[in-house]
Amino acid sequence: MSADPRTTPAALDHIARTLPDHDALLTDDVRLTYSQLRDEVRRAAAALIALGVEPGDRVALWSPNTWHWVVTCLGAQYAGGVLVPLNTRYTASEATDILARSKSKVLVGMGRFLKADRLAELDRSALPDLKHVVRIPIEGPDGTWDEFIAAGAGVPDGEVDARAAAVGPDDLSDILFTSGTTGRSKGVLCAHRQSLAGPAAWAACGQMSADDRYLCINPFFHNFGYKAGILACLQTGATLIPQLTFDPAGALAAIAEHKITVLPGPPTIYQTLLDHPERDRHDLSSLRFAVTGAATVPVVLIERMQTELDIDIVLTAYGLTESGGFGTMCRADDDAVTVATTCGRPIGDFELRLEKPAGAADSDAGEVLLRSDNIMLGYLDDAEATAAAIDADGWLHTGDVGTVDESGNLRITDRLKDMYICGGFNVYPAEIEQVLARLDGVADVAVIGVPDDRLGEVGRAFIVRRPGSELDDATVIAYAREHLANFKAPRSVTFTDSLPRNPGGKVVKPELREWA
Repeated sequence: MSADPRTTPAALDHIARTLPDHDALLTDDVRLTYSQLRDEVRRAAAALIALGVEPGDRVALWSPNTWHWVVTCLGAQYAGGVLVPLNTRYTASEATDILARSKSKVLVGMGRFLKADRLAELDRSALPDLKHVVRIPIEGPDGTWDEFIAAGAGVPDGEVDARAAAVGPDDLSDILFTSGTTGRSKGVLCAHRQSLAGPAAWAACGQMSADDRYLCINPFFHNFGYKAGILACLQTGATLIPQLTFDPAGALAAIAEHKITVLPGPPTIYQTLLDHPERDRHDLSSLRFAVTGAATVPVVLIERMQTELDIDIVLTAYGLTESGGFGTMCRADDDAVTVATTCGRPIGDFELRLEKPAGAADSDAGEVLLRSDNIMLGYLDDAEATAAAIDADGWLHTGDVGTVDESGNLRITDRLKDMYICGGFNVYPAEIEQVLARLDGVADVAVIGVPDDRLGEVGRAFIVRRPGSELDDATVIAYAREHLANFKAPRSVTFTDSLPRNPGGKVVKPELREWA
């Protein structure tokens, strides 16, 4: 076996041989070394083979961050199957759509979770390809996991290992569906070599090693939790400690108890921990590496992470599902300003260039294009959308707008689709959000364009106040006008308890438009 495995079964075999007795996975109810994790994965692979899963068959996974998710994910791929993660927030009808389009043969899903039984709500008559459903017990003893695993006992070890050995680097490893912030979600096809190469480059930027202990708050069904989490740990030997759902007090306690060193997450996670009344009661000094990223990361948040949490390496990064979740990233020796204001430079073999829109020669901004061997194989059953996203030269057109500085650092200024035109001027909401994030009393902010009879569109700011703040509309608008050109300053403000965000931490602006 090479020292640089290019399939997840090979990566698991390699790490289990290299660090057999090292902690791989810690949860409230399970502690697995890398050797034990491999044993559990091989049992899950045998169970899936017993259910009739053949190489290339799709195995769907609809669950929060339990140890079963890790074992099922790696087990499906060990058996030659293709992983199809489902968002735990999906309704039964949304899940049915993904299961039908992916032709998933087996669904490993959550039993009762957050007082709902989504599996029971599925319309099985609409899913002719779905032959088996396995329930993971979460909130009560309503699972069928043990029976599922037991049924694989009759599958010979040699058959399981032969399946794993037959998996090739170019074989399909997973189909992740886009977050659907701009329409119906699309299934992104990714090969094993791609699913491993991106996380390896990401982990190298954070100088990750087997000494690290990684608190995974990001959901496993998203690239951030699955690839920058599970697959980053699998390749570095770091110990993975997943959190079922984000619980700020629980996260603070876990950092102290497990001496967590790595804590990635969307900006809201750090904001919540920084402002939590119990923060000072916990020893957070073990924290070493944090990485965040979204359309807008407030500069002031990065500064607070560096100073108040005293995290050695705070990095920002940029990627999207179509690029495997990766693309650019800051480096450990970048200065604070670079980290706070850019997404860094390309990692791995990624190339970056900007394509300026017609008639915008006076602007440095352009659409962000990425090229790499790690760009998706394409969209599931959608050659037209694939051709629209990846041009003849292999460049992925991201739909994001950005600039690149003289050092090659990318700064995302906005989504093309989020731009609005006020009085003939292009307005990029991210710029306004950066400014408003510095206003005292603002915990979270998003800006959209809303119709206006005179100017076409004007800005509306949606703001979450910090606890105890009495911030009002007039103060927000006056602050914006002091720091921004008049056409950029929002004309109205809506205060809300929270902003709608997808699992990657990005604000779901179509939902804000519905509110407006």
